[in-house]
Amino acid sequence: MNTWFVRFITSSIGKKVVMALTGLFLISFLIIHLIGNLQLLSGAGGQAFNEYAYFMTHNPLIKATSYGLYASILLHAIQGILLWIKNRQARGSQGYAVKANRTAGASKASYRMGAIGSIILIFLVIHLIQFWYQTHWGSQIETVDYEGWDQPINDLYALVAFTYTNIWMVVFYVVCMIFVGLHLWHGFESAFQTLGLSHEKWTPLVKIVGRVLSVALAAGFAIIPIWMYLNQ
Repeated sequence: MNTWFVRFITSSIGKKVVMALTGLFLISFLIIHLIGNLQLLSGAGGQAFNEYAYFMTHNPLIKATSYGLYASILLHAIQGILLWIKNRQARGSQGYAVKANRTAGASKASYRMGAIGSIILIFLVIHLIQFWYQTHWGSQIETVDYEGWDQPINDLYALVAFTYTNIWMVVFYVVCMIFVGLHLWHGFESAFQTLGLSHEKWTPLVKIVGRVLSVALAAGFAIIPIWMYLNQ
């Protein structure tokens, strides 16, 4: 591997660029993921969601893209943790005077990104175990027959519906979506700044789009467990 490239991605600015690029990719995934998950609210015993889930797990292009998604999540998490540790060490070495003024020119969210990101990482692990793992290797997944299909498909809707019969799981997911929204609130605009795309003409628009996205995505994902719990 090119030595310059290695030095770049392991440098502070390189880590931030990786964070920005993977972050924007993950945001695009969240938008698509939400559109698909909203099929959970369509009724009809979850047929629309089960058909969507089958397509997502059997389409070759989607399956190939999923490996890039897993790599992006891993890279984003690792680089975020490394940057958070480095920033903590830098602030600690500069003493109390810097701490007293550390909020100047930055939002509170920027100093809490590490903690918020850690919570989201824990959520992702739990989420993947509950749904992704069960989808691929779960022994309790039943199948369902639909008209027009020449084979039964996994009834993943039943798995999701059962999960959201537990009020504490509903609360857990809703609270985690609040943290996701906070992460996106700061991360979207920060990604554009890191990539050198800030400009007085379009930066205000980027800020507005980022905040609308952060609220819409967090609220969209949060409403699903609430709706399913209340409509059992």
